[in-house]
Amino acid sequence: MKNRQKRIQSFAFIISIFAAFCFACISSADIACSQKINDRETQLDNRINPNTAPLESLVRLPNIGISKAQAIISYRDNYAEKNNGQSAFETLNDLQNVKGIGTKTAQNLSQWLKFE
Repeated sequence: MKNRQKRIQSFAFIISIFAAFCFACISSADIACSQKINDRETQLDNRINPNTAPLESLVRLPNIGISKAQAIISYRDNYAEKNNGQSAFETLNDLQNVKGIGTKTAQNLSQWLKFE
């Protein structure tokens, strides 16, 4: 009788460990899925609009130093002044109108920018 009770306890222990393992896997998968969704939202939220971004945000872009960031701001301000407040940058190609920003630089910035 004691032997049977030990087997039942062992079996119950194994089932509880298995259940805990399954629960942990499901929870981890759910957390990973939630993190992927949040990462996508964060990536979109972290994009900056060159029409409104301050100097501090522009210099954080890859290969954009202070002088290029200042050139972007100067270009957009002059453009808006001459065009009744219209945004200077509607697409990535418009960014190439700034002195010092060519096709390659603009393409490298595409994942970091949004145009609104």
